[in-house]
Amino acid sequence: MALDERWLGIGSGIRLLNMEGVDFREYQLNIIRSILERGNTLVVIPTGLGKTFIGTAIIANALANGGKAILLAPTKPLAEQHYSVLTGMLNIDPEEILLLLGSTGKEKRRESESTAKVIIATPQTVANDLKGGYLTLDGFKTVIFDECHRAVGKYAYTYIANECNLKDILIVGLTASPGGKKERIQALVDSLNIRHIETRISTDADVARYVMPKNTHVVNVEIGERLSQIANLIAPEAEASLAALNKTGLLHFKNFSRIPRGRLLQVGDEISKIQAANYKFAAIHSYVKLLNLSHAYDLLLTEGIYPFHRYMENLAAREKKSRAVESLLSNRNIIQARKLADEALKNGEEHPKVIAVIDVIKDYKDKSAIVFVQYRSTIKMLVEYLNNNGFKASAFVGKKEGVTQEMQKATIQEFREGKSNVLVASSIAEEGLDIPSVDVVVFYEPIPSEIRNIQRRGRTGRFRGGEIYILCANGTKDEVYLRVSGQREKKMLTIIRSINDSLQRAPRKDDSKQSFLSPG
Repeated sequence: MALDERWLGIGSGIRLLNMEGVDFREYQLNIIRSILERGNTLVVIPTGLGKTFIGTAIIANALANGGKAILLAPTKPLAEQHYSVLTGMLNIDPEEILLLLGSTGKEKRRESESTAKVIIATPQTVANDLKGGYLTLDGFKTVIFDECHRAVGKYAYTYIANECNLKDILIVGLTASPGGKKERIQALVDSLNIRHIETRISTDADVARYVMPKNTHVVNVEIGERLSQIANLIAPEAEASLAALNKTGLLHFKNFSRIPRGRLLQVGDEISKIQAANYKFAAIHSYVKLLNLSHAYDLLLTEGIYPFHRYMENLAAREKKSRAVESLLSNRNIIQARKLADEALKNGEEHPKVIAVIDVIKDYKDKSAIVFVQYRSTIKMLVEYLNNNGFKASAFVGKKEGVTQEMQKATIQEFREGKSNVLVASSIAEEGLDIPSVDVVVFYEPIPSEIRNIQRRGRTGRFRGGEIYILCANGTKDEVYLRVSGQREKKMLTIIRSINDSLQRAPRKDDSKQSFLSPG
């Protein structure tokens, strides 16, 4: 197949790219040229529109100009995935492409790093080698930061970006979602020393034809009599703890169920700084009870009876319990709530969301699906229910639950081969793993993070149309999170454009230094 001559517009790097089977996409050409002309660039485009190809083309340009390149990915599986892609796309000796992971011995790393033209690595590994003197950025012309929305705070990306800026190395940040808050996006722009933002949305004229249709459905469920009965036993105790905490002046809320989780955690930090012993003890007692009760209440109403029951069992099983937890567990209403939950489980009762998940998956029984869930106990519950209803479901969780990366790979491979057709997954499946595109994505609960929402939805509709279902329990925090996430996503694009406008207006004394576009 002859090369589409329009690709020659990306410069001399084209000769180092294996373009077999790569269709011409004007928006990719425009983004690549913009990066090479403008310098450090943040690229924000929807999942499935070829961010990796854009990064690879920039790497090829660096190689064609006698330089070296680094591609950073936040997880080992994602780094391995990029390594597989780049060894196939770059027309250079595969021995000159190095997969650099923390498991590689230091001496071998030092030897390999000195000869490699392209390094694909996790950021912590590169940061450690730079600090330890095993790696120098001399000779490198570009560094690609994949999933670059992580480049804030103390994450290793920020250290590496600073080192790149000292040597005037071209930085390219790739992400589908930089965040919905101006402060976060600005921090990302600052840490990567971004000069320009290239952004596309699914409705833009130059990308619309390449975006597979995604249909989003919100499934509202009523919590039912049994859940209400248990919740009504927890609520008065939580309200009493809130009233006591309000008296300390640390909180001013009338309804415990409306306290944002972040605000509640902030109160804990404020209490830790109190010096007066008696005042501090009283505040801690009320705070610990409120924190546990509000979490148990939300678990019950948004997750299910089993997650609530499991959480209370874990509290009771602690060897060392605070007086607040002892007081909570000995409360008459809480004892009754736990008893009702236990009876409900024995009777096979659960949250109506469980039935909703089964009903959704039934409509796509021969298709592949991912059900995203916040809590491990809910994952366990759903896998059991789905398998009991004739589905082939597997749990997919992170290393914190004692699961190794080899076990994760085995689960994904079984899913890819069709041995299972439903993954019930924690946030580990949102990014950084080579999970095949699926037909259906189910949010067991709405989440307020716009980044995670976009990542979850990106698991479907890559190569064909996809369906997205969001389950929302009426009258619970689900409704708040559903509204907030939608608002933040809409706000994100406005913020990006505003920051980009500011970047273009800002005078730069060193613009002449960065010039990366070479003739084809």
